Amino acid sequence: MSIRFGSRVFAPGLAGTLAALALLPCLIGLGLWQLARADEKRQLLDRYAAGESRTLAAHSADATDALPRYQRVRVHGRYEPDRQVLLDNMPSQAGRPGYHIVTPFALAGGGRLLVNRGWVPLGATREILPDTAVDAGPRTLTGRLDELPRPGLRLGEPPVPAEIVWPAVLNYPTHEQLARLYGPGLARSLLLLDADAEDGYERAWQSRFGIGPAGHVGYAVQWFALAAAVLAIYVAVNLRRAPLAKS
Repeated sequence: MSIRFGSRVFAPGLAGTLAALALLPCLIGLGLWQLARADEKRQLLDRYAAGESRTLAAHSADATDALPRYQRVRVHGRYEPDRQVLLDNMPSQAGRPGYHIVTPFALAGGGRLLVNRGWVPLGATREILPDTAVDAGPRTLTGRLDELPRPGLRLGEPPVPAEIVWPAVLNYPTHEQLARLYGPGLARSLLLLDADAEDGYERAWQSRFGIGPAGHVGYAVQWFALAAAVLAIYVAVNLRRAPLAKS
C-alpha cells in the first residue's frame, strides 16, 4: 500500500507497520496509566491532609474502624509486647532492608489495635531479630489510621507458620490472618505511631507515598513523547521521494 503526497510517497513496509502498531498502544497506555496514578496520588494526599485537621479520640476497635483512612486519632490502653509482629520485606526510605515493628495495643474501650512503631534494619543474619521490648503499662498514643501494607502483586494468601513464635516474622499478612492470631475484636485499621512518640523507631510515614502527582505527570509526558517519536520515525522512514514519471 502506498499513498502519494505531491513529490513524495508514503509506502510503509509490513514489518515496520506491525512494530509501530505494537509499540504505540503500549506507550500511550503507559502514559495514561501514569496520569491515573497521578490522580490517585492526589486523592491520597488530599485524604492525608484532611486527616491532619483534628485529632479524634477512639476508645475501641469499632470506633477506629468507623473513621476514615489517615485520620489522626488518640487512643488509650496498653501495649501487649509478648505478641508482636515483624513485617518483613519493608525497606527504609533509603532502600535498606528491614522490618516494620507492629505491636498489639489493647484499647481501654474494648478490642485491639495494631500499632506500627516504625522501621528497624535487618540484623547481620535473619536469625538475629531486633529488640522490640516495650513497657506494658497504661498509656495514650497518637497517630494516623492506615491500612496494612500490601504487595504490588499478591499471588494467593501469604503463608503463616502453623506454630507461631513471637515475635512473628510475617510477609504482608492480611487482616484475616492476623485476626486468627489475635482473636476477635481486632480493628481493621493500623495506627501509624507519631514520629515524636516514645518507644518508636524510624518513622517517615509520608515518604511511603513515593513520588508526588507532578512526578507521575512527568513520566506520562515522557511516555507520550516517546510514542510521538516512534510515530515520527515511522513516518519519516516510510516517506520517500516519488519516482519520476517516465516520458
